[in-house]
Amino acid sequence: MASEQMAEGAAGPEDTGPPPPPRPLDAIDQDILRILQADGRASIRSVAERVHVSRANAYARINRLVEDGVIRGFGARVDHERAGQGTSAYVTLKIVQNSWRTVRERLRQLPGASHIALVGGDFDVLLLVHTPDNRALRELVLTRLQAIPEVLSTRTLLVFEEEDLEPQG
Repeated sequence: MASEQMAEGAAGPEDTGPPPPPRPLDAIDQDILRILQADGRASIRSVAERVHVSRANAYARINRLVEDGVIRGFGARVDHERAGQGTSAYVTLKIVQNSWRTVRERLRQLPGASHIALVGGDFDVLLLVHTPDNRALRELVLTRLQAIPEVLSTRTLLVFEEEDLEPQG
């Protein structure tokens, strides 16, 4: 699959060099991004046809977007409930000052962690988690999160219903 081949060239976590400076994206690049956000499995040929460029041009543009870090990877959008992860919650954390990198690494290892953000406001970190049920959520928050020494406090916001927004086309 073309998208898998392109993803192989993407920068991995072992790359430590600074990313290249962002290049301006033209209308064709924006269209390519929109197409791939809607369907990450789209073939190079179909992308090229839809943006009215040659296959070689589309391939080169997509590779450049991957190499520049604009496209971070290709993946599937998952219905967490149907995948056995029916409980979702946002957990806010207050953390020790200057401990973001350490906390982020610990949060990345949590089962069900889906999104991590350093934010400004009444709390420091916003964490989205998906768990099989409330018991697993309780275990994650009360045992795993609160055991991280740099976490000063947590607040859990249970998600009753959620919807991923599709890219505007």
